[in-house]
Amino acid sequence: MVISNEQFRAAMSRFASGVTVITTRDAHGHAHGITVSAFCSLSAEPPLVLACIHKETGSHHAFVESGSFVVHILSEHQRHVSEQFALPADDKFNSIPLIESPDGLPVLEGSLVTLECELVEARDGGDHTILIGNIKSAEVIDGKPLLYFHGNYREIAP
Repeated sequence: MVISNEQFRAAMSRFASGVTVITTRDAHGHAHGITVSAFCSLSAEPPLVLACIHKETGSHHAFVESGSFVVHILSEHQRHVSEQFALPADDKFNSIPLIESPDGLPVLEGSLVTLECELVEARDGGDHTILIGNIKSAEVIDGKPLLYFHGNYREIAP
C-alpha cells in the first residue's frame, strides 16, 4: 500500500513530541540553527542521539561540515525560540539569549536540556540527513517541556 504525502503528514502529526533547536557554526564561524522535531536518543553506551534535518534547509551544509552541534530541548516558555528558528531568516539568533560553549558553539540560554554533541555520522534519510551525535556534555534544568502535537504547541497540564 502506498500512502500520499498528505496521509503521511497527517499520521505523523498525531505523534506528540518535544521541540528542539539544534545549533552549530559553519567553516567561516557563522552561527546556524534550526527547529527540529525529528530527534531522539539512540544509545546509552555510548551516549548517542539522532536528529534529522531537511536537505534543502539553508543551514544543512553547516551541520554536515562542522563536526559538532548542540541540541536544545526547549522548555514550555520557549515557544518563541522554536518559531524563530523554524523560519528562514538571516539572523535567527536575533534577541535570543546566547552563550558560547567551550568549543565555540552557540548555546541558547534557558533550554530545559542542552546537549553538546560531536558528529559521529551523517547518513542519507530520503529528503533528510540523519545526524548521529555523541554527547560530550549535558546540562539539565528543572521545568516542563514545550510539546508539539497535531500542528500545535501544547503544554503539560499541572
